[in-house]
Amino acid sequence: MQVGSSQSRGFILLGMLVLMAISGYALAECAAKWRDAVQREREQELLKVGDTIRQAIGAYYQQTPGVVKHYPDSLEALLRDDRYPVSRRYLRKLYTDPITQQAQWGLLQAPSGGVMGVYSLSHDRPFKTRNFPPLYQSFEDQKSYETWYFVYVPLRG
Repeated sequence: MQVGSSQSRGFILLGMLVLMAISGYALAECAAKWRDAVQREREQELLKVGDTIRQAIGAYYQQTPGVVKHYPDSLEALLRDDRYPVSRRYLRKLYTDPITQQAQWGLLQAPSGGVMGVYSLSHDRPFKTRNFPPLYQSFEDQKSYETWYFVYVPLRG
């Protein structure tokens, strides 16, 4: 007993191949969208973490005892400031770079010494290029994350 002719089996095989090709294309598109969504999420996390580190550097600088202010010698100094009888904490932990997923950050050294800011070591192109808060207007139209500098600059008054 013959189930189908060889011609109908050929059409079924061809249909299955077309279905597999369409499914493969749809999965590839879905993966690309997922990758973009993850990068956008990491980008938002970079903005949040970078600003948190910038604020911690500012707090360390402003709370320097005496008249002459100093930046922290390293990011680790933000975890435990022993310049006082009771140590102070400006960060609870050292954050990893959300873009590179590495613990290492680019450090911006202050002219007088110490760390005055951080930046990502990623060469990736950012999705966000507009509508930054006023403090980060310099991020607009930048070509990579490594040009997003989170820097504490004291106000002159």
